[in-house]
Amino acid sequence: MLLFMKGAGIVGSLLVIIALAITLLKALVGFVAFLAIAVKIVLVLAFVAVFVGVGFMVLRSWQEHKKTAQ
Repeated sequence: MLLFMKGAGIVGSLLVIIALAITLLKALVGFVAFLAIAVKIVLVLAFVAVFVGVGFMVLRSWQEHKKTAQ
């Protein structure tokens, strides 16, 4: 009976370690996915800021050219 309990304890410990590793990997995959989405959002916002900045500079240049032409 004692040998059976020791064997069950070892198997149970291995199953718990495997379950913890799977849970850790699932959390790690979720975290990496979150970081990937965050990086994509930052890149999109950066491109939008560049386009808005270029549009603003063109508008100011057009207004300055319009003032000097009069």
